[in-house]
Amino acid sequence: MVVKAGGMSPGPGVRADPIVLLELRDYAIRAEDVLAAVEHPAAGGVTAFFGYVRAEDGGRPVRTLEYSAHPSAGELLRGVADRVAGAHPVIRLAAVHRVGRLAVGELAVAVAVGCAHRDAAFRATRQLIDEVKYEVPIWKHQVFTDGSQEWVGSG
Repeated sequence: MVVKAGGMSPGPGVRADPIVLLELRDYAIRAEDVLAAVEHPAAGGVTAFFGYVRAEDGGRPVRTLEYSAHPSAGELLRGVADRVAGAHPVIRLAAVHRVGRLAVGELAVAVAVGCAHRDAAFRATRQLIDEVKYEVPIWKHQVFTDGSQEWVGSG
């Protein structure tokens, strides 16, 4: 599900809405696509966070993992993105989270921010991933190799 793809402003190649990629999706995330989405000539600082499925959690080997999202997740993801873009001098912002079954090593969440300077980009990226993990209702169901299972909130 695509939540938001930004529109073009009157200026060539400049987006009026800094939120250029915002998705909950059931297919692979490519880190290079997320980074490319936030490139801009005015963005001297681009930072990103990429979260991958671990081979173990809490010392227990993971067999399978599946993410589920509440129907309100897209709207809440947009709210987080709007809040981060409003709190920092963001030129471009992207956030993508997987849903469905993922294998160990697959990219589960990717966020990236482009700002004029690195400090603002670091601060905005940190706020973005923290708020996505703690405010967007996405749950992780893990099955371990010993047959035990657990459901975990996105944080």
